[in-house]
Amino acid sequence: MKDNKKIAITMGDPSGIGPETIVKALSSEDLGNFTPIIIGSKKAIVRQIKINKSKILLKEINNTNQINNHNPYEVFIINPGLETHEFPIGKLDIRSAKESHKWVEFAAKLCIEKKVSAMVTAPINKEAWSMAGIKDTGHQEVFKRMTKSQYVATMLVTGNLRCMHLSTHKPLIDACKYVTKKNIIRAIKLTNESFRSWGYDKPKIAVAALNPHASDNGLIGDTESKEIAPAVKFMQEKGITVSGPHPADSIFNQAINGNYDVVIVMYHDQGHIAIKVHGLEESISINLGIPFIRTSVDHGTAFDIASKNIADSTSMKEAIKQACFIINNKKI
Repeated sequence: MKDNKKIAITMGDPSGIGPETIVKALSSEDLGNFTPIIIGSKKAIVRQIKINKSKILLKEINNTNQINNHNPYEVFIINPGLETHEFPIGKLDIRSAKESHKWVEFAAKLCIEKKVSAMVTAPINKEAWSMAGIKDTGHQEVFKRMTKSQYVATMLVTGNLRCMHLSTHKPLIDACKYVTKKNIIRAIKLTNESFRSWGYDKPKIAVAALNPHASDNGLIGDTESKEIAPAVKFMQEKGITVSGPHPADSIFNQAINGNYDVVIVMYHDQGHIAIKVHGLEESISINLGIPFIRTSVDHGTAFDIASKNIADSTSMKEAIKQACFIINNKKI
């Protein structure tokens, strides 16, 4: 499992399934070569190692400079927060929220300072963060604030289907208003730049339509002719391999069949439903627009099954594999 690729893995909310999915994933032998550094509670991980009867050898360190040649089963852990209490299992907890937020900030700082090659995140609980008075609503807001990035977007991945979202957490009525030529151009540009930096020479980008049947030449709305098509044409003239607007009921199957590397979708559910129907357990998310690699599981804290040893770690494993893939292929 070990080489010089250091990946910080944040525990997420310690009251949820984060510790379990991390231990299960790192106990696998098919993740590739990298050095895992868990950012979180040592007590929570030790507890889960015992439950899983894992071969993981946990080594607590204070900073990444303490990492050297080590046993292939050795996993490092840093806790920049408190280790003075046990976290409650399976429920909202303000202390858990505050610690999970601290761990995310710490891992992001490691990435910004280039002390690690990437970060992978287990799920936090947004309601708990809000209860704890944390102003950041989620991971993406933390990264945007810390890096001062102007435009950060979310791409979901499962197998060979990738969906880059024009918008995510907006009410549908607002998401439709967000479908403008300017915003689509920006999304195409970011998608193309990101894929090129990951080793794709000329990524094939498809842009989904907003309306049914891509509006049927204006019979069902005019967003396609007024906003989407002009944006696509503008970027084609810039030399980018992009096409659309494509009817959303058929474009995903074309992407799965290999005709496109990524589909830019117009709103949250358009992409999320396609991804989760195609491969729910394997789905992960990637942030575009921040100056470091961040992948994440595509599920929540699942308080109802926390510490029952029944959580599926597939998404965590896929998030780690995707981070390794990007590190290995990154050009810029």
